[in-house]
Amino acid sequence: GGGKSLCYQLPALVSGQTAVVISPLIALMQDQAMHLKQMGIPAAVLNSMQDTAEQTRLMMNAREGRYRLVYLSPERLAKEETIGWLRGVPVSFFAIDEAHCISEWGHEFRPEYRQLSKVRALFPDKPIAAFTASATRRVRHDILQQLQLSNPHKYIASFHRENLRYLVRECAGYEQNALLARTLANYANCSVIVYAPTIRRVEEVTNFLVESGVPAISYHGKMDAATRRRHQERWTSDEVRVVVATIAFGLGINKAAVRAVIHLSLPKSIEQYYQEAGRAGRDGQPADCVLLWRRQDTALLAHFINQIQDPAEKDRSWRRYRDVVGFAESKRCRHRQICVHFVETPKWTKCDSCDVC
Repeated sequence: GGGKSLCYQLPALVSGQTAVVISPLIALMQDQAMHLKQMGIPAAVLNSMQDTAEQTRLMMNAREGRYRLVYLSPERLAKEETIGWLRGVPVSFFAIDEAHCISEWGHEFRPEYRQLSKVRALFPDKPIAAFTASATRRVRHDILQQLQLSNPHKYIASFHRENLRYLVRECAGYEQNALLARTLANYANCSVIVYAPTIRRVEEVTNFLVESGVPAISYHGKMDAATRRRHQERWTSDEVRVVVATIAFGLGINKAAVRAVIHLSLPKSIEQYYQEAGRAGRDGQPADCVLLWRRQDTALLAHFINQIQDPAEKDRSWRRYRDVVGFAESKRCRHRQICVHFVETPKWTKCDSCDVC
């Protein structure tokens, strides 16, 4: 829980050989490669944002076995020229990150991930490892099936993160900002992530906090890349303690001492909430996951589900909707609800670290 809790076959990194890591976002790959380099582990990211000369240099270095890890997107791996190049790289194994994206039942399904099934056919002698922190039993089965893994080693950690405290409260729209300000007062000089549902709401909340004397910065998709990077660096370095962001923020963030993650709307699924709230307390110290939701959130989620054209995906979305609304409205232990959702049945019935218990 909190990390990647599911994997299949994980060989060691071998000197002179390269692990190929498939990951969904360029920013996520770049962040991980940067941290690896800081630890003295040579790693590279190959993507379309680089000019031809840079791509050529990275590809030649990879052929010579100069990297322990090379990061690729699933779209990049789908290209014929990429397959041809990889055949000349001393590949030790393939590692697929955010593997729940493979499954239609996963909360962040990406059709491009379905193409990864051909890795087994193209590289039959190479081990494949898959990692995810938020896969239900159905999703785990789908990952196995899509990657054609036969008799794999499966490692499933507990989804119970004892250091987290779940606090859920339904509030009226007019009182949400005041509740947020009161909540943040508990985390003076602590790193906090506040998730807002829209870009407009991100800006509103950031302005409200700044006007209330709480130093905060925003992060969303309409900012230019340089501004987003600067804001992320200011928060990561503790120059500013509170970041108000859309859900795009946080993937690949390697900051362990986040004391609270606060959601200002219902997430689309329990898996999404578990993943985002789980960015709190990765240092193992106590941390809070606060959900301040409004009744109108349910109408907004229903509106977006009704826009879905594919009947099967619409049905899956309604199931996720019922699960997450049930979680928010329930008076049962939050930790236990999350564990049961991921098909883990705790022996205990009371956690003593959620608003219900």
